[in-house]
Amino acid sequence: MQAVEDFIRTIQDWVWGPPAWAVLLGAGIILTIRFKGFQFTRFVHIMDVTIVDMFRKPEKKKNPMIGQGDVTPWQAVMTSFSGTMGVGTLAGTATAIGWGGPGAIFWMWVVGFFGMATKVNEIILTLHFRSKNSKGEVLSGPFAYMEKGLNKRWLALVFAFFGMLGAFGIGNMVQANSGATALAHVFPGINRTIVGLIAAFFIGLVIIGGIKSIAHTVDKIIPLLAVITITSSFAIVVANIVDVPYAFSLIFRGAFSGRSLVGGVGGVAVMQAVRLGLQRGIFSNEAGLGSSPIAYAPSKTDHPAKPAFWGFFEVFLDTHVLCTLVALVILTQVPMEVIQPSAVDPGLTGSPLFIQSIQNSFFGHNVGGWMAAFLMATFGFTTVIGWAYVGEKCFEYLLGPVWGMKLRIYYRLLILPATVFGAAGGVSLIWAIADVMNAFMAIPNILSALVLSGTAVKLLEGYFNKEKYVPREDAFGYDDLIEKPSEQN
Repeated sequence: MQAVEDFIRTIQDWVWGPPAWAVLLGAGIILTIRFKGFQFTRFVHIMDVTIVDMFRKPEKKKNPMIGQGDVTPWQAVMTSFSGTMGVGTLAGTATAIGWGGPGAIFWMWVVGFFGMATKVNEIILTLHFRSKNSKGEVLSGPFAYMEKGLNKRWLALVFAFFGMLGAFGIGNMVQANSGATALAHVFPGINRTIVGLIAAFFIGLVIIGGIKSIAHTVDKIIPLLAVITITSSFAIVVANIVDVPYAFSLIFRGAFSGRSLVGGVGGVAVMQAVRLGLQRGIFSNEAGLGSSPIAYAPSKTDHPAKPAFWGFFEVFLDTHVLCTLVALVILTQVPMEVIQPSAVDPGLTGSPLFIQSIQNSFFGHNVGGWMAAFLMATFGFTTVIGWAYVGEKCFEYLLGPVWGMKLRIYYRLLILPATVFGAAGGVSLIWAIADVMNAFMAIPNILSALVLSGTAVKLLEGYFNKEKYVPREDAFGYDDLIEKPSEQN
């Protein structure tokens, strides 16, 4: 096992070197320029047609649910949220601080800012190139625009292969491991394998019904978990408001200084902070990873930009709101000498660090521990079922329209033993596997979406100019989204 872990870590260091940073940040910068800095210029509009619109009466909505699709836009958003706003946010933020220092949070913000453009671009392309499978269900994702937009079916198959495998690491074993670790930290002596078996049982009940069963589950659980996490974190930050300026100083100084300024304890290189910030950033908000577009693909809509705006909001809420709150909770509740006694041998990290920060707050050891363990375990549960759909669609595309449909039930069943293995496995190796899978999905996806970004730019400009969306003639829902010539006459 040690030899396996060393091999995986060698690959991890290679795929997450400077070339990966250049692709990740470079693509986001280029797309931000091509979208005319819409993170600033269109921010108010995007918030208005997403989160504000959610509270409007049906007859007054600015972004109504019309058009073709398998699930409502809200359910598609929640399915995607189940992957982005969960363990990757809580344990991922703690891992970034533990291994990369507070400065890694700054680089998570950076990747999140440019990730808004990246995610909008890939969701627009996915919806524009989407099609149906033999059962009339939506089948789309990065593999769709790689095949139909780039005419590179071999590249689409490569992405689908790593997406199929990535669902076991990124979206399954890491989640199960973090959830089980959280429960074991709060309740010493708990059997992690039993935790995995119980989780696998309930996950199986949900995913066996496919996307509609998954959507109906996450659209009820995710909002509740988000409200609990945001309100409790905000309350802790407000209660320790005098320490917040110092926490922000640690973040900014750690992002640009060669050594972490923590009372002379240990040093963290800027490169380590950058690398961990980018890795944990993309793991948290999944911008450019290629998973979220698959979740948004079945959304009912009459224009690709409308669901894409929810992707924009998703990154903003996850990275710039929730990750920031979690980071402030950690940095105001746990001394840095406990988090990072040395640069190469960090102390607390991942789930235990997040849990201890909640326990050190006014919630207290018992209530804080129970609440943190509940959030970690439940977020892990929702992320596994959301990623099960992502992996299944990659599996379906990889095997083709006939065998993919016939055998996808077996793929769903394979999710269950992976959950048990993840719950019982070591966190270090599982995070390394997940990082490698992230890179093998993200790099080809970002490059492909960047090449096709002209299409997304044109569609986005058309939306803001109030032009009617004209789908591709072989696209899903074409007949229902565009008037026929005879009807115009």
